[in-house]
Amino acid sequence: MRLVIRDNSNEVNIWMANYIKERINQFAPTADRPFVLGLPTGSSPVGTYRELVKLHQRGQLSFANVITFNMDEYVGLLRDHPQSYHTFMWNNLFKHVDIPSQNVNILDGNAADLDQECIDYEKKIKAAGGIELFLGGIGPDGHIAFNEPGSSLESRTRVKTLAYETILANARFFDGDIHKVPKLALTVGVATVMEAREVAIIITGAHKAIALAKCIEEGVNHMWTVSAIQTHPKAVCVCDEDATLELHVKTVRYFKSIEKVHHALIGEENLGLQGGVKNIKLKRGNDALDDEEGPGAGLAA
Repeated sequence: MRLVIRDNSNEVNIWMANYIKERINQFAPTADRPFVLGLPTGSSPVGTYRELVKLHQRGQLSFANVITFNMDEYVGLLRDHPQSYHTFMWNNLFKHVDIPSQNVNILDGNAADLDQECIDYEKKIKAAGGIELFLGGIGPDGHIAFNEPGSSLESRTRVKTLAYETILANARFFDGDIHKVPKLALTVGVATVMEAREVAIIITGAHKAIALAKCIEEGVNHMWTVSAIQTHPKAVCVCDEDATLELHVKTVRYFKSIEKVHHALIGEENLGLQGGVKNIKLKRGNDALDDEEGPGAGLAA
C-alpha cells in the first residue's frame, strides 16, 4: 500500500485529480473499452471533483468514454432532493463534464425492491467489466461508503441501517433535524470496493487522524472498515499533514523517504503511474541520494 503525504488538503485534491486524469488518459478508453470509475460522495471528494472539472475545462480530460458507479444513496429521498447523492454528484461533477448520462450509475433509494436493486447493481458492475479505479473517502470512524464499524469485510451492495452517530452528524444537512435524516441507505460493500483493480482513498484533516493510523499502522479490523485496503495489491491513500498527527514519526518518515527515493534516485521518468519501475536508469550526480543500493532498492511499500 502506498501512502502519499501532502502539505494540505488543496494539494491532496490536486494530486488525486491529476492521478485520476493520468489513469484515464493512459487507459485510453473507447466506447467499446470504457474506463470504469467508482466514486464517493460526502465532503472528502468535493475538492478533487472541483479539480477534475478544471482539468476537463482545460481540455486535458474527457469523460466521454468513462462509466461511473457511485458508492451509496439514501433510501427514501427523491432523486432531485437537495441532499440526495444524485443531486450531489450532478452539482459537483457530472453536469460540468462531458460524461453521457447513460454512463452514470447511482443506486436507486426509491426502488420498489431494494434488495433486488442491490443485486442488480453488482451485476451492472460485472457487466461493465469491473471497476478499474475506486475513489473513496472515509469518516472519522474509518468507514468507507456506508460500511460503518462492524460491517463485514466480505459485504456486498446492500441495504444498511445508519448508526445513530451518522444520523446525528448528517443532521446539519437537514436543517439540524435528525428526524429528517434518512435512517437507511443503499451502499456498496467492502468487498465490492476491494474487488476494484485499484483503490484510491482521500484522507484529510486532524479529525481523520485516528482513522488513518488504524488503517496504516494496525491490523485489518471490521471496526475500521477502511483497513481492508491493506489486503489490496494496488491501493493508495493520499493524506494531508493534519491527518498524520496520530501516526508514529517513523511511519511518516518512511513513506516520505519512499517519495524521496522516487524523485532523487530513480526519477519520475523511470516510474509507472502506480509506483512500479518501468525503466531502470538511476539518477547519478549531486541530486542523487547518498546511499544507492542498486536497482529496485526501497521500492516495496
